[in-house]
Amino acid sequence: MKTSTEIDSFAKFVGEEKAVELIGKAGFDAWDFTMLNMGIYNWETNRLEDTTHPLNQPQYLKFARELKKIGEAYGMVCNQSHAPFPTDRMPLDYIKRSIECTAEAGGTICVIHPDCYASAEKNAEYYQSLLPFAKDHGVKIATENMWDWKPGAPTSCFAACATSEDFVKHIDLVNDPYFVACLDIGHAEMKGSGSGAANMIRALGHRLQALHIHDNNQISDAHQIPFSMNVDFVEIAKALKEVNYTGFLTLEAIGFVKDGSMEHLLDSAKQLLESVKRLDMLMSE
Repeated sequence: MKTSTEIDSFAKFVGEEKAVELIGKAGFDAWDFTMLNMGIYNWETNRLEDTTHPLNQPQYLKFARELKKIGEAYGMVCNQSHAPFPTDRMPLDYIKRSIECTAEAGGTICVIHPDCYASAEKNAEYYQSLLPFAKDHGVKIATENMWDWKPGAPTSCFAACATSEDFVKHIDLVNDPYFVACLDIGHAEMKGSGSGAANMIRALGHRLQALHIHDNNQISDAHQIPFSMNVDFVEIAKALKEVNYTGFLTLEAIGFVKDGSMEHLLDSAKQLLESVKRLDMLMSE
């Protein structure tokens, strides 16, 4: 299987250009174009913050092209991207810009979160409105399983796509080959909301075309390196093999990278690659 990882956990220390370079040096096959800095929502003020990030400037497509060239210098492609969120608080222009940047970087899937509190029917309307634009750019839209947390509760609780049934319903209501599932392994394993990653993989079947791979204690959304906590990746590997998953193995272990030195960042990237290669080996057994 082809390996990939998100760039945001590295970019917060050294910027996106160096992040792609580090991932390439580590030996990954691809990079996940994380575009969270395009629009930063402040939950305390309930406002979208102004940002001077290149993705929020007129030359945003040039920035995407530059990242693509860096990746290509290391034999990598951009396999997928992540639009800014919360989606329901982002201007439609930002979401469309994410699709544009995905295409410019060479990616084929853009992960766009559902509105956590909306019905499958309501979310389907939103995604259907975006599909013509996505098709024009040759980019598939992927929705993702989410979670919520009530104050004082011991575990997470339901949000859009959190269960196998609701996830499948979201995909099937849109009913378009350009609308697919990105399963977030960690979210699926959280008690109180998720149906369990292996169960969800089997339920999604052919709908599953992208992954966010990370580990946790099955309570909090830790986004840690695989095989470091409680998630059963042996069973997940079996399920992926059963449904004949052919997409990239994309990490989203954003809680793992904690030091900004170049030496540490490169070492972290190499450790992440080894963890996802271990998952690949399990799928081959």
